[in-house]
Amino acid sequence: MIKKLLFLLCFISLSYGQVQSPEQFLGYPLGSQFTRHHRVVEYFKYLAAEASGQVALEKYGETNEGRELYLVFIGTPEHIENREQLRQKHINSLNQKGTSDLALVWLSYNVHGNESVSTEASMQTAFELLTSRRDYLKNTLVIIDPCINPDGRDRYVNWYNQTKNSLVQVDPNSAEHFEPWHSGRTNHYVFDLNRDWVWMTQAESKARLPQYQKWMPHIHVDFHEQGVNEPYYFAPAAEPLHERITEFQRSFQVAIGKNHAKYFDKEGWLYFTKERFDLLYPSYGDTYPAYNGAIGMTYEQGGSGRAGLGILTSEGDTLTLKDRIAHHHTTGLSTVEMASNHSKKLQTELSEYTKKGFEDSSTYVVYGENDHINALKQLLDNHEITYGYGKGSLVNGYHYRSKTQKRIKADENTLIVPTGQLRNNLIHVLFEPKTRLTDSITYDITAWSLPFAYDLDAIKSDKQVPYNLTKTESEIQFEKGAYGYVLEYSGFQSQRVLARLLDMGMTVRTNYESFTLEGNTYPAGSSILLTKENTNLEMTLESLQTEHGVIFTAVQTGFVDSGKDFGSPSVKKTKAAKIALLKGDGISSYSFGEWWYFLEQDLSYPLSVLETEYLGYIDLSDYDVLVMPDGNYRNFSENTLSKIEKWVSDGGRLIAQMGALRALERQGSFGIQTRKSSQDNPDPLLPYGSAERESIKNYITGAIFKAHIDTTHPIAFGYSTDYYGLKLSEEAYELLDSGNLAYFEKEVKPIAGFAGQNTLQDLGESLFIGAESHGRGSVVYFTDNPVFRGFWYGGKRLVVNALFFDF
Repeated sequence: MIKKLLFLLCFISLSYGQVQSPEQFLGYPLGSQFTRHHRVVEYFKYLAAEASGQVALEKYGETNEGRELYLVFIGTPEHIENREQLRQKHINSLNQKGTSDLALVWLSYNVHGNESVSTEASMQTAFELLTSRRDYLKNTLVIIDPCINPDGRDRYVNWYNQTKNSLVQVDPNSAEHFEPWHSGRTNHYVFDLNRDWVWMTQAESKARLPQYQKWMPHIHVDFHEQGVNEPYYFAPAAEPLHERITEFQRSFQVAIGKNHAKYFDKEGWLYFTKERFDLLYPSYGDTYPAYNGAIGMTYEQGGSGRAGLGILTSEGDTLTLKDRIAHHHTTGLSTVEMASNHSKKLQTELSEYTKKGFEDSSTYVVYGENDHINALKQLLDNHEITYGYGKGSLVNGYHYRSKTQKRIKADENTLIVPTGQLRNNLIHVLFEPKTRLTDSITYDITAWSLPFAYDLDAIKSDKQVPYNLTKTESEIQFEKGAYGYVLEYSGFQSQRVLARLLDMGMTVRTNYESFTLEGNTYPAGSSILLTKENTNLEMTLESLQTEHGVIFTAVQTGFVDSGKDFGSPSVKKTKAAKIALLKGDGISSYSFGEWWYFLEQDLSYPLSVLETEYLGYIDLSDYDVLVMPDGNYRNFSENTLSKIEKWVSDGGRLIAQMGALRALERQGSFGIQTRKSSQDNPDPLLPYGSAERESIKNYITGAIFKAHIDTTHPIAFGYSTDYYGLKLSEEAYELLDSGNLAYFEKEVKPIAGFAGQNTLQDLGESLFIGAESHGRGSVVYFTDNPVFRGFWYGGKRLVVNALFFDF
């Protein structure tokens, strides 16, 4: 009792003068300049040292560029000292093992680096929670992430400080209002971290998500910025809201929005709600928390990378950084106020949310290649989702690929993902075969079903399916003293090992037809390594087998039982390709980043990055493969395109994606050709108010389609008769004269997600992925994105095959 009284007296005695404001600490008023990341960290370290035990700072990771990531905990002295016990009590309440009496609010700032006001606002919000608004903390613990994306933010701030005028220049045409390629929005690998909450491909996400799961807050706010001319946006969110969003989550968003409006109305500030920013795609900073039971919200301030310290809007008003800070600061404090005023209700509702989840009895049964199962298991582990292995029971349910009821035997190689656990709703959202849309106008993709993303088959059962938490794994001993070793082509992991072997300088041969040897059958695309051709081969392969979980099978002869012998022309030596990737003006920074990340991190293979501005001066004969990401290549001269065409004719391998195909079509020497749209002309009498909704008939918003795939083509090695790909564009391409390795059949409809009705006719019998010879070289056409956001696991083998296999 005495200890609690001392805490209370300490809490009450905290006065405005005991901690410095951001302005006092930094030496300049907030909004007069941008604060670099290390200075922000210094301010929060100062608060943790000086604020009488009311602030705790925890480092949770580092970025690719070495910047530190921190969480800031703000509460009463008692809450801060006992926060681990309070956290455990909260998690126990979600698991129906007691109750909690503390509201948890998590405020995330600057996930997009050039939406730079967020971090500035975080400092002012923290200061006022410790001073003028400390009464909010009596029953609320606030968790602040001051900057999710410090690499992107410092990229923007450093550029702006180099470019800006010494006097604030509000002219929107001035150079300081036009960021160069690529902007500060994204992280080091040019990924949008606000699309990576589920996929956890990036260093920042991998570090942050375990902390989020550790705390499972009642409210999570993601602070953003939008266009300069937009007023402030806050909850409630727009439709479509996923059907898993509960009535309480919807109604509390409305209540929070009304509380914000009270403060904005008082100041005469403009705002809007219920428009544009929906709650559907699961990998946002609002939806991921929402599917875990929180009140997940996005707040959007007008400004972003164009605004700088001040800019003139289209209405003739001057929008300043100080204005932007004030708005974000106001909604942040209003959110904490609402949590404090409704602490008990938030606790009760989140506990009820998880309780209902535990009562669920449905099951997702997933099966397919072991490598893909293991990759999916890693994702489930990342989100603390329990799974197991079949016990041999028969399972009836909805079959994903045939869209019919089917019965299978769930053996120990079958992955069983039960619902009825803490992440129940998240499981349903991630595994749902087809997303139900209450509105087809959405902000992002509309399909992401994990079985399709991981190129696996699945059944959804409405019943519980028995499972074991573990399965018997037989240890594979590495056999020594063989003529050679075969790495069976069994998924992306085997292709990662192939890339590693090539990078190490090993001699690798690839069989282009399946063969049988010593009782084993090996599919086309398997890697063959002969002992006499490779130094220290057995030591290397044994290490790779342990590290990657692949199996090298020892063989005593190259004389096969069926198929082609190891010395056959059908068994070709695989080259270690020297790869170049284009970047620069006109190229999609996202697409470039996806390829960069895939090659350097997923595949762990070296590459050269070539700037488009000096491409004309480079001798391309130094490279075996050139990747042209998606983008607008209109600034490519005819000479540059002709140079690329000659390089291909002389033996190069060109991999071109989406917008790059139009540049090749313009050059005129390649076989790729866009299909002229058969869509009707717009109705001239269409009412103005119906135009936007009518136009969506002509678009595809990230839908999953089934494409027929030619499994005999080397780039399609490892696939069955169908490929399930994510289509992001409504663009359609004519079939090639030959080399149509993946294409849509005449009657085509999305397996999941939204595709406007006018797009489907054009897609019928059109190209999805193509490859053709060109002189002594070759071209691979990806009409869509096989490396999208790093999460479409099913497309990764196609890319590796395109890099290394001959055709």
